[in-house]
Amino acid sequence: MAKTDPRVDAYIKKAPPFARPILAHIRKVVHAAVPGVEETMKWSSPHFDYKGIFCGMSAFKAHVGFGFWKAGLMKDLLPGSGLSAAGQFGRITSMADLPGDKELAKIITFAKQLNDDEVKAPPMRKAGPRPALKAPADLLAALAKNRKAATTFENFPPGQRREYVAWVIEAKQAATREKRIATAVEWMAEGKARNWKYMK
Repeated sequence: MAKTDPRVDAYIKKAPPFARPILAHIRKVVHAAVPGVEETMKWSSPHFDYKGIFCGMSAFKAHVGFGFWKAGLMKDLLPGSGLSAAGQFGRITSMADLPGDKELAKIITFAKQLNDDEVKAPPMRKAGPRPALKAPADLLAALAKNRKAATTFENFPPGQRREYVAWVIEAKQAATREKRIATAVEWMAEGKARNWKYMK
């Protein structure tokens, strides 16, 4: 098992007896599904990082919690949603409460792909409209050269426009920004939202 953290070993050892095999199993499946994952401790419990925060597990007196940071984008795969102490699998009290290894690996691999694609986690915010993000000049110029893309952008609700604008302006390098603009125009010309891969 690569990139393990001795603090996670200590955490599992100190966990209630019923929780130890569950935690060890989750750990094993996560590492098998994502070879590049790294263990760490966050909020006093084991977490797995892969190109950023990824997933985590916790042991309680009577149950184990396991959840994903970007669970809001994985609703079709997960039995629960949102961030909570119990995670998206509810209160895990035995191995029977977890999906089979193949199904669990599929869910973990999907979460990995979200991080590979640099998809942002849904923001935790108060209800109400968010302030508009102004589209940068280079994105508007690229859209002006593609009528279909421009029309799609104009007809998007504010939230979908914001997703594309944020994706472009968050690029740290000029080459990355140019590539994202080109991809954005291509996708919008096809009528696609920024996170179309994860929408059903």
